[in-house]
Amino acid sequence: MSDQSALYPLLLEPALHIRVWGGRRLAEIMHKRLPTDEPYGESWELHDTVTVMNGPLAGRRLGDLAQEYGAALIGEGNDPAKGLPLLVKFLDASEWLSIQVHPDDSQAAALEGEPRGKTEAWIMLAADPGAQLVIGVRPGITREAMAQAIRDNALESLLVYADVRAGDVLYLAAGTIHALGPSLLIYEIQQSSDTTYRLYDWGRMGLDGKPRQLHIEKGVQVSNLTSLPQISHPGSDDAPVSTLVQGNYFSTMRYRLDETIRPAPHLDPRGQFQALTCISGQVSVGYPGEQVAFSTGQTVMIPAAHEPVMLHGTGEVVRSWQGDGADQP
Repeated sequence: MSDQSALYPLLLEPALHIRVWGGRRLAEIMHKRLPTDEPYGESWELHDTVTVMNGPLAGRRLGDLAQEYGAALIGEGNDPAKGLPLLVKFLDASEWLSIQVHPDDSQAAALEGEPRGKTEAWIMLAADPGAQLVIGVRPGITREAMAQAIRDNALESLLVYADVRAGDVLYLAAGTIHALGPSLLIYEIQQSSDTTYRLYDWGRMGLDGKPRQLHIEKGVQVSNLTSLPQISHPGSDDAPVSTLVQGNYFSTMRYRLDETIRPAPHLDPRGQFQALTCISGQVSVGYPGEQVAFSTGQTVMIPAAHEPVMLHGTGEVVRSWQGDGADQP
């Protein structure tokens, strides 16, 4: 492993992804430079495929740095060969995403040979009036009835919808049937896995003009048909620091920064890497002798072994890290 003293707060260049349901709000709201006129649906902010923009490690991919620096970058207990354990992204939905479900860790290992399943959480950053999510199917539906509804192109009749507005948060444990609706821009924190079982796609064609594949058998097998997730509303809390998500795999807090009325927050990684994403304003990460500036739509990763840092500026920052948050301020 390389010398951990070479690590510093890493300003990240995201990996942009074109999606059939995407739009242009990643540019309009999050100030992303979209290279073509195609529908961009996802900006992966923290992932093995993103690259460093600042300092001596500029141009290096996070996945390669995880291999090189190991626990100093991604924390003890994580296998660098399996990549970063968390994925942070923005999603812009101009149309309904497919109805989908993800396996948990044991199901992902058994069904796909993958190192982890996918639990995720959504934070609504922008929502037009009437915006909705799908949060499951009506409790009591049997697996057989659900599978038949998919085959009959009738799953819509079983879905449960929920209205959402900016600031709302939804924690989606693995096994939750879900879909992101139109006119929503969200921040997503998740286990780093792209194992997705698509149950229904609204009769839509993919970018290649063909129907996208459904995964009925596996999807029905891993689906939670007994309960529905609950939407929380921490966006109504005007506190300078708010806990948005607290789960087994990750935790997320929001910081409202205004140095004219309150001191700069002090963040101690305590052996866990931190993802700091600016969702509005102009801010910076400061530590002795150095400062890394970032603004709306940009993300900085604090290595696990780094010394404490300070958040400066005026704006809002979302901070995510691995674990349940019990040992973090």
